[in-house]
Amino acid sequence: MKVSAAEIAGMIDHTLLKPDATPAQVGQLCDEAVEHNFCAVCVNPVNVSQVHERLQGSGVKTCSVVGFPLGAVTTEQKVFESRGAIADGAEEIDMVLNNGALKSGDDEAVFADVAAVAAACHAGGAILKVILETGLLSDDEKRRACKLCIEAKADFVKTSTGFGFGGATVEDISLMSNAVKAAGLGVKASGGVRDYAAACAMISAGTTRIGTSSGIAIVAEARAAE
Repeated sequence: MKVSAAEIAGMIDHTLLKPDATPAQVGQLCDEAVEHNFCAVCVNPVNVSQVHERLQGSGVKTCSVVGFPLGAVTTEQKVFESRGAIADGAEEIDMVLNNGALKSGDDEAVFADVAAVAAACHAGGAILKVILETGLLSDDEKRRACKLCIEAKADFVKTSTGFGFGGATVEDISLMSNAVKAAGLGVKASGGVRDYAAACAMISAGTTRIGTSSGIAIVAEARAAE
């Protein structure tokens, strides 16, 4: 499957979530996103104000992360983080699922966690993507997580944080897409999508958004293939 450079650029969340990211690097990230017409810039909460200001009028969205990278904070903390990031200008929030609760079978806790953050996001005019951290989960757990995200009114499900637990795979994207497509949720592939071939494979499997720090290289390859 071939995807045009313009189409693939419009699916990319240009991402910098390293703990040592500097304001200069974040500024460069924003400028690159505007130059290449990426969908969004995804950064840690501390960088949201800078990104929002830099992207004003560009059409590129500001995205931030919540409960990142472990998801092992309370629901109240996730809600607080979400509201703070939205107040600073975030239009999209990527939260990490409570995988301990999921793996223990406490679906009620997982649902309540996602639903509370979804409500806070929607009240602030933002959308919510939920990071499943698929490398930690069985296929049954992935399906249960997707079902709970649908019920909790999330807007996307997402594969990974990219912080060492395994990245996106075609198999996981296909599973997640099949689990949520009837409900209209998006699917974000994140973690290890570093070239055009990988991006096309993810899109063919059902992804609607790609989180990557390699967006410029991916788009350059796409242009060369046109």
